[in-house]
Amino acid sequence: MWPTICLLLLAALVALAFFVIHKPQSFRRELDAQSEKLLALQRSFEQQSAERQAQQQALFNSMVEGVLLLDRNGQIQLVNHSLEEMFGVTADVRGQTILEAFRLPELAQLARQLPDKRLVRGYELELGSVEDRWVQINAAAVSDRDGAHHGAILVFHDLTRLKQLENTRQEFVANVSHELRTPLSLIKGFVETLLDGAKDDRELSTRFLQTIEKHTDRLTYLIEDLLTISHLESGRIVMNLKTVDLHKETSRVRDDLQSRAKEKDVKVENQVPPGMMVRADGERFQQVLFNLVENAIKYGKQAGHVIVGARAAPPKKIEVWVQDDGPGIPPESKDRVFERFYRVDRARSRETGGTGLGLAIVKHIVQAHGGEVGLKSELGKGITFSFTLMQDDSADS
Repeated sequence: MWPTICLLLLAALVALAFFVIHKPQSFRRELDAQSEKLLALQRSFEQQSAERQAQQQALFNSMVEGVLLLDRNGQIQLVNHSLEEMFGVTADVRGQTILEAFRLPELAQLARQLPDKRLVRGYELELGSVEDRWVQINAAAVSDRDGAHHGAILVFHDLTRLKQLENTRQEFVANVSHELRTPLSLIKGFVETLLDGAKDDRELSTRFLQTIEKHTDRLTYLIEDLLTISHLESGRIVMNLKTVDLHKETSRVRDDLQSRAKEKDVKVENQVPPGMMVRADGERFQQVLFNLVENAIKYGKQAGHVIVGARAAPPKKIEVWVQDDGPGIPPESKDRVFERFYRVDRARSRETGGTGLGLAIVKHIVQAHGGEVGLKSELGKGITFSFTLMQDDSADS
């Protein structure tokens, strides 16, 4: 048996040697053709792999949520654009660990626990950056049928806006409660005093009742302003846009506030050029101007001067301003005066009967018109509040 096999192998080797010696060119051409086929298959495989990877990256980049893929060694395989924006990543972090890429030990600890926990849902993490950001993480380990660990996938949801809204809601409730409690406590105290016998003193009871009336009015104004803010923020108020004559409306507001101006010997001057028209809701425009002029009278100096003016502000806008010569406001308050219930001087605001919502209402009404609000102020040199509205071109035709 073995001699036969050896003879056959020897014959095959001789035949191969003969083929190589006598037909080298055809053999090489065959080898080259086979090599070309192998290279083509390899290129096709690499192209398909690159296309699949590109499709996978495009899919992840289209997601609003941040996505992070880790391999079995805890090194980053993939991050999408949303995650890069959440964490402010600008460099390629593939091949790095979470700690190396993001400098977040808490996140790195979560990733290390995944092989044992297998699944993590609703984990909240605060990102320590210039602006406070919150993310919610859902994570899962990736394993085969035998349970061998092959990596992990982490999905990040940005909770920052929800956290901000929750904080705003809590602050709003606290402010409303405080603003309501003060006048209600005073009213209750005066009523109890009257019931205890003060009502028999005519002069004293009259003074008490006047105080009760004052704080009842304050509660009424506060509730009305709260309803206005609520309607404006919800978008339920529809602006009835029409042609508004700025000079005439300013004169009307000045006349309405004339008695309050006389109490402080304040001169209110209308410097709005006649014939200047804007496209606005007349009633809401009056509310904006009334709040700003009333504020200027309240918080300006005794025997002061309030000026209302306007000018063209390209493109196709009108800028209206209200200027007083009061004490002004400190720089740290400039960015907050349009917030609900924010007061530069809380004690003085309550003495003048303010609700703390007037400027917030101004801001919402102006923004509902597509305009912007602003202010300029220097301590000791007064404040100039300004806002923009769309110019009414139809008035010129």
